[in-house]
Amino acid sequence: MSMKLPLVLLTATLIGGGFAASLRDKVSLPSLPANVAAAVRSEPERVAQQAVPADPRALAQRILTVQAEGQGAPDTAVPPAAMQEQAQLQPKTRETDQAGDPAPPAAEPKPEPDLSALRYFAARGDNARLQAEIARLRALYPDWTPPANPLEIPMGRDERLEEVWRQYAEGRYSEVRKAIAERQAMDRTWQPPQDLLERLNLAENRVRLINASDLKQYQTVITLAAEAPALRTCSDVDVLWRLAEAFTRTDRETRGVDVYRYVLENCTVEQQRVATVQKAAALLSSSSLTPLLALEREKEFEPIRNDLARRLVAAANETPGSDVAPDYLERLRRMAEAEGKASDALLLGWYALRHDEARQAEQWFSKAGQIEKSVSASQGLALSLLKSGQAARAEDVMYPWRDSSEEASATYLAATANLLASDPSPQIATEILQRIARTALQAKYVPTAQQLGWYARAFNQPHTAARWFETALQWKADDEPSAYGLAITRQQLNDRAGTEAIRAAWAGRSRRIADLGIISAAQPPQVASEPVPQSGKGDATRSRQTNAAASVVVSRQPRPTTSAGRTMCDVRSGVENLSPQAALQRGWCLMDLNRPLEAADAFQAALGSSVQATREDAAYGQSLAYLRLGLTDKAAVAATKAPQSMQRSSELQVAILANRANLAFDAGRYREALIYLDQRALLQPETTDLLVLRGYAFINLNRAGDAMRIFEAVAETGNRDAARGLRDARVALGLETTD
Repeated sequence: MSMKLPLVLLTATLIGGGFAASLRDKVSLPSLPANVAAAVRSEPERVAQQAVPADPRALAQRILTVQAEGQGAPDTAVPPAAMQEQAQLQPKTRETDQAGDPAPPAAEPKPEPDLSALRYFAARGDNARLQAEIARLRALYPDWTPPANPLEIPMGRDERLEEVWRQYAEGRYSEVRKAIAERQAMDRTWQPPQDLLERLNLAENRVRLINASDLKQYQTVITLAAEAPALRTCSDVDVLWRLAEAFTRTDRETRGVDVYRYVLENCTVEQQRVATVQKAAALLSSSSLTPLLALEREKEFEPIRNDLARRLVAAANETPGSDVAPDYLERLRRMAEAEGKASDALLLGWYALRHDEARQAEQWFSKAGQIEKSVSASQGLALSLLKSGQAARAEDVMYPWRDSSEEASATYLAATANLLASDPSPQIATEILQRIARTALQAKYVPTAQQLGWYARAFNQPHTAARWFETALQWKADDEPSAYGLAITRQQLNDRAGTEAIRAAWAGRSRRIADLGIISAAQPPQVASEPVPQSGKGDATRSRQTNAAASVVVSRQPRPTTSAGRTMCDVRSGVENLSPQAALQRGWCLMDLNRPLEAADAFQAALGSSVQATREDAAYGQSLAYLRLGLTDKAAVAATKAPQSMQRSSELQVAILANRANLAFDAGRYREALIYLDQRALLQPETTDLLVLRGYAFINLNRAGDAMRIFEAVAETGNRDAARGLRDARVALGLETTD
């Protein structure tokens, strides 16, 4: 009788042990994880499984025992009747031996393995398949010894069969089926090798399983794997990976973990083991992955642990409120310190920031920026600084990156709004205020425009404040804080009509606007130019700070004599369809309404006129509009767009030079400030505030004697800034103490 066992049973013991035995054969290998076995049994056409020893000899004996006990067994070459007959003969044989009778009949000859595939793979030089075939034959025939040279195996020359084997080796399975069918049709006595058929069935099942996996048909993957247990072995780890993914993707993560665990407990190829953990890390939760990492051999997963730490922190950064295990965080910290990668420092910075650890985040982002300057490092640092109340540093950090991306721009603008909203209002250098104002205008960012209004109010700049509140409302008409700010500012300016207009517009929408008191009609509206803030100067090293958007504001300039017919002023529509003359009139009307931003656009449209006088008026008006906004450089450019009269040119030059002197002083460029002041003095005598500025420039250049002479002259007029400056100059000369 034949002792050959079914291929589907014994293939499962190849290379590291089988994953599970055939469902149809009602057996399973002991290495099969319980949960996976249960999962497989839960699939269609499942039957009960019975544990079988992993050793091939023990496996064969167990199968025979199962048959003898009548428990049902796989289809083997040993029929039950023959087994019973053999069992009955054994006692008699022993008795006969004792009586001296002839010896029992000789055992049946052992079956010979089919070595055609072995020789074929050897002839092709396919060592991987050759070794797999040797392992398979050893499992089927435990007493078989592979030949030293498979090419010397004698076999009949069957070129057509060799061609079929070649097609099989190349994965052309449909052609193999066709060739077998054609040969059988021509020769009904010919039968293909059983080994070939079994291999072909297995290969086709594998193709179907791979296709289902690629198409994300995960339930089909599980079903096919249940029907083809010979695929679930260490010789085809890719199938196991796909089965584990199918379990995990169908909300059966614990069964997916069992499949990964099976690979790590039974498969020995290091590359496969490392890849298994990498694939598991991409799908499993940290808690499910930890026990798999515990199956490590000789620190083979150490690089994976490092990558996993990075991956877990990055994933947590994408999900607000997510936490990472402390050991992984500590591992990433050690890597960041030892390897000095900016990417690691950024991961830690964002993680700390999302967990409200602003100080730690600041340290990591600073470290990342020192290693490699990037918008991400600067943005993270700016946000960390904002959380810890350092808005000025945040603005400075993000300013160079403000145009890098939408997120970078949003971060910078948020920093500007936070800086302006600081309480108490900080002394901000005019140069910084200028760039904040420019960026807010370009981005039409309402929060910063609104905060510029409040900032101007804090420094007694009501006209500037009103213009910023108006600008914010132009961009966002329902911005109640800006409307309230404009209302109380117009009230401060005794602009009764303007205040009442806002109250009427917001009736029923804002209680605090409605509750504003009515300004007495006896108080005429103020139209004077805005005063320079009387900020104290306690010592000679303190910069002279100026107001919000502009150091010099032209609130009411003389009207050009050529601009007539401005009694009508419809500002509800744009200037695109206006004639140059109408756009010019619109520009002056908007200036009367303290809306310089829109006025600048109207004047730009008027510059397209072919009439020289209109172009001159437009250039002059646009320059004044930019001066009101504090955009000195733009004002200077606008003044050159058309020739100006001597009077106008001098007037604009005086205002521009005064602004530039203030900007240079606040930037610490004291010699440059004096140059601008000297240039301005050639056009017009210096005003009191500019004389004070000159005196402080002298003190900062260690020319306290020159400063004292200026302060003495100005102090005689009763100017308080000059009196303070005189005291600072005397302290600098050692003539007076600070006590």
